[in-house]
Amino acid sequence: MADTIGLPSAVLADTGFASGPAVAALQARGIEPLVAIGRTQPHRPYDFRPPPSQKSARRIAEPWRIAMKTTLEREDARQLYKRRKQTVEPVFGIIKSAMGFIRFHLRGLQNVATEWTLIALAYNCRRTARLTAA
Repeated sequence: MADTIGLPSAVLADTGFASGPAVAALQARGIEPLVAIGRTQPHRPYDFRPPPSQKSARRIAEPWRIAMKTTLEREDARQLYKRRKQTVEPVFGIIKSAMGFIRFHLRGLQNVATEWTLIALAYNCRRTARLTAA
């Protein structure tokens, strides 16, 4: 498939996919990995808990994580990594919570594919109606 459509220039991933061998494999193929290595800043400005002790503070020791931290501090990498927030995950949340679709009702691959097509059509019609009204 890489011969027909090519390879991406960068891969954006969260902490769950942080692995030295995976990063090395991407780099060997000429793909720049941008993988979160953990929280680098507090996400709760209202946090009144005492700061963590030196024993419990996590230290970055692996060389690839240190290199990744340096890479993610570059402005171009930071701008590219922000794109990770533009995913299709909100669509699945809307389908589950707002539209109430939590499970397939039919069995069999062909029936499930048809049911999913109907759900996607309903979502797109809903979205089009809301955008048209605005």
